[in-house]
Amino acid sequence: MAGGKETPRQKMIGMMYLVLTAMLALNVSNTILDAFVAIEENMQVSNENEFARGNEKKEELKEVAQDKTNPEAAKKAQLMLDAIDKVDAEVAKRIKFIDDLKVELLTMIGEDLAKKGEEAIIRTAYDSKVPTKPVRMDLANVQAKDKYDEPMLLMGINENLKAPKGKGLELWNQMNSFRAEIVKIFVESSPKPDNAPAYFFKDPKIVKYKDVKDLKKQILAAIEKSNVPKDEREEIADLYMGLTKNEIVQNHDRENIHWIGKTFDHAPAVAALASLTSLENEILTARANVISRIRSRVGGGEYSFNKVTWLANGPDLVNANDSVLVNVLMAAYDSDRQPEVTLGDQKISEVRDGQGFVRVKAGATDMTLKGTITIKKKDGSPKTLDWEKEIKVMKPSANLMLPELMVLYKGYDNKVKGVASGYDQTVLSASGGISLVKSGDVYIAKVPNSAGKTGTISVSGKSSVTGKTANLGTFTFDLKPMPTPTLFVDGQEPGGKINKRATAVNVSYGPGIPLKAVFSVQNWTVGVQGIMREATGSGNSLGAAIPVLNQGKPGSKVYVSATVRMPNGLTKKVFGEFTL
Repeated sequence: MAGGKETPRQKMIGMMYLVLTAMLALNVSNTILDAFVAIEENMQVSNENEFARGNEKKEELKEVAQDKTNPEAAKKAQLMLDAIDKVDAEVAKRIKFIDDLKVELLTMIGEDLAKKGEEAIIRTAYDSKVPTKPVRMDLANVQAKDKYDEPMLLMGINENLKAPKGKGLELWNQMNSFRAEIVKIFVESSPKPDNAPAYFFKDPKIVKYKDVKDLKKQILAAIEKSNVPKDEREEIADLYMGLTKNEIVQNHDRENIHWIGKTFDHAPAVAALASLTSLENEILTARANVISRIRSRVGGGEYSFNKVTWLANGPDLVNANDSVLVNVLMAAYDSDRQPEVTLGDQKISEVRDGQGFVRVKAGATDMTLKGTITIKKKDGSPKTLDWEKEIKVMKPSANLMLPELMVLYKGYDNKVKGVASGYDQTVLSASGGISLVKSGDVYIAKVPNSAGKTGTISVSGKSSVTGKTANLGTFTFDLKPMPTPTLFVDGQEPGGKINKRATAVNVSYGPGIPLKAVFSVQNWTVGVQGIMREATGSGNSLGAAIPVLNQGKPGSKVYVSATVRMPNGLTKKVFGEFTL
């Protein structure tokens, strides 16, 4: 603006603009520095809150550990306190390291840390009795707020943003080792069933990921390769994610910059101090979360509820004279935090009164329904449990009996099938000499030749759910010898016509008797009306009878008798009369 042929007045106005611009730049710079001071102050307040949150849960555990009225809970609480002490040891180590970095940086920029009163930078000094609590500072009293060379030098990035050295590299390693140690302590301190393998977490050392989804995927893959409590997997993943950063990042137009380089590159002293306080906040937040979750392992305190309801669980269908067991309980739930219920991978939409209502259609076979139920604790973290329900599917059935035909045959494999309606298993038992053998979905009832005139078979129903068996009925059967079979010649039954060259004799039941019995012809005799000579033979072939049959006249009667072995092993004479 001020150039060329300008009047004195124009030159003066140009100079004023130049001074004003410089003043505005200074004001903006001071405003930014003051903003970092405010951010750091808020972060310190947050640190105090997180420190207190962790201590509150720790104190609750101490009370349980000192409660002599519940020795089991006290013993468990002490074990959890031992784990928290290990957590605090790791926390204290990192808090002290970062606080020392802050003090070193303030010394490098020439600040007087010995000042007291309102001008003091250090408001609350390090206390070895409370090593997990950070030093309290007031950065408003820092004089050299805008110095940026010293932070870069301290963090070892003054020469190369891509490869920090010294304290900067040590800070990065300290944060990653803290992540590994705190997750390890959390996992290994979880109570496990007797004789179960020890819990462990194999640190995947994640320092590179595309986005939150990719980070979660990598962590869950690492959890699968470890042995961690199933109901704490989400908590482990959240804890690990909260302490994970991409090691190599992009900073404006520069690529492959180390996280330390990006965070502290030309950062004013107060900005660098605010970043260090932010790391302490991550550590204290992780501490509070871990202590809260460890506290939840020893009963009470983690879940909220504002309503109660009754639940009665028992069978929906029973049989007469059955014993019925109904479990009645009062359930508490938070009407403002309804659970999330899934069936398999599908989310259930019908959720109310603290319950999920799962509706399915029964198939032809027994069903196993599986899913998850998730509720949120007071601190907002989810608690997920697997659920499983076995459902026995009853097949509709009907029976029709013919009392006059209640017969079992001696020496025969009688097939018997019973149905115990209302039960998923049917059991048969017998008396009176009857023996039963299960074969597929039927029973084979065997009756010896020595059995009496009657026997009984009882039908019982058994529930595989309760294990109880109930007798549903006893049925009486007549026990009879097997009917006499029919003798056939070349397929002709008695009374039929046969050829003079008849070839075979067979014995079986006709269509009027539905028994599937097999008979064996031992020997036979064939006689022809008017012929003195008879033919005899064994087996089914009638070849030896042809000479006799050839002597007969057409229309002559032919008499055939056979000795037959029955299915029960006994032999029986069978007769038949035919016509040539």
